[in-house]
Amino acid sequence: MANERLRGAIIESGMTLDQVAERLGVSAKTVERWINDPKRQPYRRFKYATASLLQREMSYLWPEERTSAEVTEAGNAELIKLYPHRSVVPNRLWTQLYASAQRSFDVLVYSGFWLTEDAAFHQVVKEKSAAGIPVRFMLGDPDSAAVAVRGADEGIGGAMAGKIRNALVNYAPLFGLPGVEFRLHSTTLYNSLYRADDQMLANGHLYGVGAYMAPVLHIQRVAGGELFDAYAESIERVWESARPITSPTDLAGSDA
Repeated sequence: MANERLRGAIIESGMTLDQVAERLGVSAKTVERWINDPKRQPYRRFKYATASLLQREMSYLWPEERTSAEVTEAGNAELIKLYPHRSVVPNRLWTQLYASAQRSFDVLVYSGFWLTEDAAFHQVVKEKSAAGIPVRFMLGDPDSAAVAVRGADEGIGGAMAGKIRNALVNYAPLFGLPGVEFRLHSTTLYNSLYRADDQMLANGHLYGVGAYMAPVLHIQRVAGGELFDAYAESIERVWESARPITSPTDLAGSDA
């Protein structure tokens, strides 16, 4: 059976299929398939966009989806604690988080310089490497435009690129360890993300403020929740687009 709710919502909106498709960034034929073949459902991001465009609950257009109230409730359960500033997060929490990792150990930052000076963190990385757990570091490419912009945003200019280079030097003993990989990214980060399995610390980036003064969300994956997975998917996208390096000085060929 066709998705008559979606068809009706489009008709009531006064838009044509072509107009809906253009607003969503897909083809009109794709929208037609969503209507005529319920098995060909859009990706979740397009479901959200369509529901917003047509001013309907996603669960109305696709009844198998949960209501916004249900998603919100699950999202609240994902939040373990909110810290107003990174500087007030207990120092032990970072190492405790990564010490618990059994499957995923990810660090996505521009420099994360403060963490590079933590001897306990270095020890955890070595232990996880020895245990066969993959460890992924994603630092900003110091020659990229994104790093230059972030340095300007924080009011430290070229010092941001310098912090990244210094961070890589501090991480020198970790290069070459089994399962430990380093990559440089040129993306615009809105959060620094620190993930261990199904827990994560998300440090927001605020214009004109250093990350140490920005809020940190301590979150966990919860069945039915979407917050953790949204951040986790962001990590994967950066990882896929980032450039592998094999030493602290392997900066040639960046995308500057």
